Amino acid sequence: MKKTIIGAAVLAALSLAVVPAQAAKMSGCSSDNLMKSESTIDTMADGPNKMAAQKEMAAAQEAMLSGKMGACGMHLTKAMQAETGK
Repeated sequence: MKKTIIGAAVLAALSLAVVPAQAAKMSGCSSDNLMKSESTIDTMADGPNKMAAQKEMAAAQEAMLSGKMGACGMHLTKAMQAETGK
């Protein structure tokens, strides 16, 4: 059990280390950041990356409305990664 928890913590630390530069510039989950990301996604070409980004944005908005700011930030980061195709 402890190995699983330690493994999850290591995975979380590694995923935070590879956040794109654009995500690093943003100060977290806020209405402004959600609007900026959403407008960027709207300009993307249709395809699997755009669909993935839209799903992550919907999840980020739900998390924000529920007061789960950590989850919101995670989904916002995933949406931005989908924008860049990574």
